[in-house]
Amino acid sequence: MKTSAVAQPEMKRELGLLDSTMIVAGSMIGSGIFLVSSDIAKSVGSPFYILLIWLITGVITLIAALSYGELAGMMPKAGGQYVYLREAYNPMVGFLFGWTVFTVIQTGVIAAVAIAFATYASELIPWFSKTNILLKIGFFEFNATQFLAVVLIAFLTYVNLQGVKNAKVLQTVFTLAKILALIGLIVLGIYFGLNSEAFSQNMANFWTPFVTTVQPNGTISTEMLGGTVLWAAVGAAMVGSLFSSDSWNNITYTAGEIKNPQRNIPLSLFLGTLIVTILYILANVAYLMILPVAGAPDGVGVFERGIMFATENRVGTAAASMIFGTAAATIMALLIMVSTFGCNNGMILSGARLYHTMAQDGVFFKKAGTLNSKGVPAFALYIQAGWASLLCLSGTFGQLLDYCTFSSLLFYVVTIIGLFILRYTRPDADRPYKAFGYPILPALYILLAGAICVILLIEKPGTCGWGLAIVLLGLPVYYIWKWANNRKS
Repeated sequence: MKTSAVAQPEMKRELGLLDSTMIVAGSMIGSGIFLVSSDIAKSVGSPFYILLIWLITGVITLIAALSYGELAGMMPKAGGQYVYLREAYNPMVGFLFGWTVFTVIQTGVIAAVAIAFATYASELIPWFSKTNILLKIGFFEFNATQFLAVVLIAFLTYVNLQGVKNAKVLQTVFTLAKILALIGLIVLGIYFGLNSEAFSQNMANFWTPFVTTVQPNGTISTEMLGGTVLWAAVGAAMVGSLFSSDSWNNITYTAGEIKNPQRNIPLSLFLGTLIVTILYILANVAYLMILPVAGAPDGVGVFERGIMFATENRVGTAAASMIFGTAAATIMALLIMVSTFGCNNGMILSGARLYHTMAQDGVFFKKAGTLNSKGVPAFALYIQAGWASLLCLSGTFGQLLDYCTFSSLLFYVVTIIGLFILRYTRPDADRPYKAFGYPILPALYILLAGAICVILLIEKPGTCGWGLAIVLLGLPVYYIWKWANNRKS
């Protein structure tokens, strides 16, 4: 008597255009937009160059997203960028990307965003403060902030284990909420800043770039910038804005669950990155209208500290305090908690799909290539949550983020070079969408992003060097993995 084969679970195409766009925008908007303008202000001083940095970041991100749209339409498969690199180059290059995503990029960001959520939660519920030590063993300390961060990762992983439908509803609700809240902050900031003293000061020094340095004795020194030194400073300052605008490519990992992926992935990449780019530029316009760029680290109030020396770099909170007064800290804590909650859900949802594809290729844990009864890669979600939680406990995720900004940018450049390679090696492949402005705009991205990579290597050789080292460490890991698989077969 013959027995019928048990049907294996399959990924369910539950994600429409709105869902996909919310994953793009939601994964991009975390806590960075409320923080990094402080360091940018110290690096370039001028309101013009602060806005220029955010504009350049937005333009190159949009160009990259439009270029990825062609690859997504050509290869609408789960795994996204990993698949593009594997097909344009070889399996090893794809693995190096996947390896870096798992060890640093995806899990490091998940850890950092979870810690940001917990840090702002501690302002509302002091018990979650990092000073509340729950466990101490030798040099190891486990505090309440880390506890809440791990709980958040576990909860969002659990939601995603129940199926992509639940995860997408959560993503859409929280992304729309933070977009509307950010729009509210922008509108109020511009309204209250129209006739403000800060606006007048910033307009008077709009074009003058300078770097501000805090000396060991607490005093500050400034140095005018010009020529190649100015552009080197602009390039180095873009680490923060690029990190804040990253993770837009996450939607490509979920191609196996998107309805009509040839259309919806390219369109969601464009819409999501455009929405975030506009919001980020307008947010900085609002900051510049309500707060002076320059300030003093020992200023008695938010106005005197300025954007440069906003307390703990919290420019968003400083701007909100000019509008809402003493209620600003609570309002911004709630906004950033909503923002980071939605950001982490998108990161957790998408990252596991990449590891699932790697496992099916035999270069990741075999069990990660299976799906649970809900059609999601459960084991991939488990190990992603486990590693991200360990990074929360290690306290090293902050350094890992510095490493991964360079690594992410490097892989974006390599992937868009792959676009040219595939145009040459597969001229007859089905391309329902072709990269806008090809070959000029993709080539321009390669030049701009490549130049930023070079500047970062020169200006920040320590962090970028470690980022490159993490990528290269994947080489022996790849060959060990292949050797282990060959022994089993």
